[in-house]
Amino acid sequence: MFPFDVILFDVGGVLLTNGWDKGERAAAAAYFHLDWSAFEARHSAAYPAWERGETQLKDYLDAVVFNEPRRFSQDDFYGYMLNQSKLLPNGALGILEELAASDKYMLGALNNEARETNEFRFASFGLRGYFKVALSSCYLGLRKPEPAIFKRALDILGRPAERILFIDDRAENVEGAQAAGIRAIRFEGADALRRELVTLGVI
Repeated sequence: MFPFDVILFDVGGVLLTNGWDKGERAAAAAYFHLDWSAFEARHSAAYPAWERGETQLKDYLDAVVFNEPRRFSQDDFYGYMLNQSKLLPNGALGILEELAASDKYMLGALNNEARETNEFRFASFGLRGYFKVALSSCYLGLRKPEPAIFKRALDILGRPAERILFIDDRAENVEGAQAAGIRAIRFEGADALRRELVTLGVI
């Protein structure tokens, strides 16, 4: 019997770079000559609803960037956002591919991401070819590390918490999963993850 039935991956910081984290936003603010502090304040107010799927891309951009006339278009800005998504150096995509090829586990995503960027990233990097389930914040209306998202994941998966393994790069998300009874690993590079998975008997 394999040690787990389901293995869930975070995406940004584990498989890919973070698509729209503070570093990417700071770079965008500099590139488009936006006032950083005002831009970041508007982002903090508008982003949670977009990441939960309660609003759409246009709503977010209208509130955060196009609250006043700009010399660039929404397509220009969104294109810049999408270009921030890259394969993560020393990321876990190779391990995900290996696990998918073994066909031993149900593989899925448990990630925080707005719908438009989530679907772009899944499609552009072929993640749907590996994932059987996408427990993304934009689909569930919940965000990590809220306890409710882990409960919802367990309800959807229909597996005992101890039969699920979750991999995430943020300590608060690992702790949230562990509080729900899920076995969780903090991602600190592909080599360290591989050693831990060997120890657990996953690979």
